[in-house]
Amino acid sequence: MKLTKKSVKSNLHFLKGKLNHQFIKNVITVGLVSLLIKALGFYKELVIAQNFGLSEILDTFLIAILIPGFISTVFLSSYRNVFIPNYISELKQKGNIKSFQATSFLVTISLGLFFILVSYLFSDVYLEIFFAGHTESYYNLIKLQLHYILPCLIFWAISSLLTGLLNIDNEYFFASFGSLFMTLSIIICLIFFKEVLKEKVLAVGMLIGSFLDLLFLIGVSLKRKIIHIGRPDFKSDNIRILIKQVPAKISSSLINGLNPIVDQYFSAQLIVGSIAALNYGLKIPAFIIGLIGIALGNVLLPYFSSQAVENHQKTYKLLQKMLLYNFIGCTILALGLILFSEPIVSLVYERNAFKPEDTQIVYRVQQMYLLQIPFYVLGMIMNRYLTAINKNNFLVITSTVSLLLNIILNFILVKAMGLYGLALGTSIVSLINTVIIYIYIKRLNSLQNV
Repeated sequence: MKLTKKSVKSNLHFLKGKLNHQFIKNVITVGLVSLLIKALGFYKELVIAQNFGLSEILDTFLIAILIPGFISTVFLSSYRNVFIPNYISELKQKGNIKSFQATSFLVTISLGLFFILVSYLFSDVYLEIFFAGHTESYYNLIKLQLHYILPCLIFWAISSLLTGLLNIDNEYFFASFGSLFMTLSIIICLIFFKEVLKEKVLAVGMLIGSFLDLLFLIGVSLKRKIIHIGRPDFKSDNIRILIKQVPAKISSSLINGLNPIVDQYFSAQLIVGSIAALNYGLKIPAFIIGLIGIALGNVLLPYFSSQAVENHQKTYKLLQKMLLYNFIGCTILALGLILFSEPIVSLVYERNAFKPEDTQIVYRVQQMYLLQIPFYVLGMIMNRYLTAINKNNFLVITSTVSLLLNIILNFILVKAMGLYGLALGTSIVSLINTVIIYIYIKRLNSLQNV
């Protein structure tokens, strides 16, 4: 699309007309709260860096949270994302809200319990397959932390749906505080209880904080009177549509969730500290992506869901404008961060156990990850759009292609560039994935207008 002064004004006028005051207010609210949470999260990373640097304890903790985090992203968040558009349909049709909520909570809690059991029973097998070649004490350290983290799955399951309900109810301010207490808990445990908790300090901090996050969300939900629990009903029309969409959404998220595991696997084959270096290098790009993604993503899914029910074509036009201006803004941002990557890493991390030589590794990893920012954000926006219109099946295809590309690129780029190749491969995969989804959406819209 050719940009002229006239077209820019026209597009901005279109966006202003379509994005009502409440939508913009919600995006700004979520963005500001997320900025606060992310800033606190960065402070947490500083405290962790000061205490552990690129150490074995940090490596094992990151491995320990990999599977619980994977389960939360793949199964719990996927169900919530499919829950939102179909719950909105149930609301508009004045259906049985109590049964809908009860069914959804039952499913997510059951998933949480099931995966706690599976993770506990098969942790040895998982470690032997993906992280072979380490000492027995290394594996014991992973399992010790994992056993403290696993109960978080139940807390995350309930918190996930409560956040979805709050977003549907236009409560974005308090809903955005979801991870506040977990971050604070980890910081407090590191500062005051490190000597007592020792190698368990990060895992225990996560467990306590996750429970406090859940209590906070329950309190906000009860105050807004949005929890309505009745008898579960798996036969209602919208529940049936939801259940049909869940396998596709979970499959897509499952395949996407394998990418960090693949990267962890390849980095584990390198020298000790590689996993931690990859983690530090991803922090700032993840901060930017998370801030934009949370601010837009949390608001876009219920917004797209509501708009698509009323007028699909106008929703598609709105999507096109959003993609254009987000691409321009995110590209400028990414280039600026790449240019100043080294001083940023030095300023943020370089103290105590984190040495200047660590900075030289991490900032290059960070540059490779920063390349993905515009493509990741655009992919996230289009992902929300497809989920809102219940077109999750195609996301399974793109996720599969991305995973295969990630594996292939890791083999090629690790040999050529070492650790930096892993980060570059992630950015290339993000670019290709975004292009594929965009082509599909354009084709889908063309077919609907025939």
